[in-house]
Amino acid sequence: MLPISFKGNMPALQNKHYFNYGGQGPLPTESLNAITTSWQIIQKLGPFTNDVWPYITKEIISTKNLISELCGVPPKRIAFTENVTSGCVLPLLGLPFYEGDHLLISDCEHPGIVAACKELARKKSLKIGILPVLKLCNGDDNKDETYTSVLNLIDKYIQKNTKLVVLSHLLWNTGQIMPIELISKKLKEHSSKPYLLVDAAQSFCHIPIKGVCDKADIYAFTGHKWAYGPEGLGAVAMSRRVLEESNPTLIGWKSLKAEESIYVNNNIPFHSDGRRFEIATSCVPLLSGLRTSLLMLTNEGSETDHFLKIKNLSSILWERLNAIKNIELVLKSAPPSGIISFTINGINSPEEVVNHLGQKNLWIRVLEDPKWLRACVHITTDIMEIDNLVNALSNFIADNKPA
Repeated sequence: MLPISFKGNMPALQNKHYFNYGGQGPLPTESLNAITTSWQIIQKLGPFTNDVWPYITKEIISTKNLISELCGVPPKRIAFTENVTSGCVLPLLGLPFYEGDHLLISDCEHPGIVAACKELARKKSLKIGILPVLKLCNGDDNKDETYTSVLNLIDKYIQKNTKLVVLSHLLWNTGQIMPIELISKKLKEHSSKPYLLVDAAQSFCHIPIKGVCDKADIYAFTGHKWAYGPEGLGAVAMSRRVLEESNPTLIGWKSLKAEESIYVNNNIPFHSDGRRFEIATSCVPLLSGLRTSLLMLTNEGSETDHFLKIKNLSSILWERLNAIKNIELVLKSAPPSGIISFTINGINSPEEVVNHLGQKNLWIRVLEDPKWLRACVHITTDIMEIDNLVNALSNFIADNKPA
């Protein structure tokens, strides 16, 4: 019997053509089985016995070590979280901000992060500025020009009292990659040395990140998108200065160096490493599921191999969509990542497009702001799926005859 392929291991990809990896990726059967097995082991050992703790400790350490290797960041600077938003917000809210400080946020950030920054600004009387990167739509052909434009925009919008810059590594709406390493260097040269918070929801297991994580102060990601892992488990990599300067704002027993000493007059009860931002009881079996998915991905090639395959597939999809009359692609040339956003002239409701495609087992999504359609390709995407999506869109346009 031939071994099951990586794609063949995913039930969600057997009965549909899936282009929503940027929202949530499918979970391999092997990873689901690993989660179930872990739960069974915990129940057999006893969910709260002396016998179970060595197993739980091993699960935590082995998973954190694997993530550390993928990120190129020491395990002590990594904390487990439930998702990207908590990974961004938990260390952010503990940073030392003072009345009048300036926060610079790009116009391509996820609403959850923007809302958290606005609430922080309200509570501490901070000012917010917007970094306009949405308009940078050159695509991969003019990557250097995009990078130069981003750096010039930072020079234009940063202020003397800017204490935080918030910018995704990979923009979830346009698919553009931001030059995080160059931005980090620029901020370190600035007089106020702003913190750099990077939403890496679309980066982890999608584009090369090793070396980039280490340049951000907060680099938060999740396992349930491009990593093919379970929802409910993510991580954040933090700089040394964040670990030194940020105090936990949501606190639980995991944050503490020792539970039994909490009643003692201890000025610093928290862990000095990433665990200071971990809170309390979490779902241990998810660790085994994510680790299994990550190891399966590793067996499919390096992060560079994955990235090259994704870019090749996204270029093919971009070119074929570009050939369809009335489709307006957001990027002017093939995308630098697996994210492709577009609109259709004469169609007032993009939800109608998603519903129509869904009836044909083709799944893309609508972005709310801007109101664009978005399709994502991954290493499990194939040419037949791309062909079917392109043909379905072409037929939809022909049948609806947009002006």
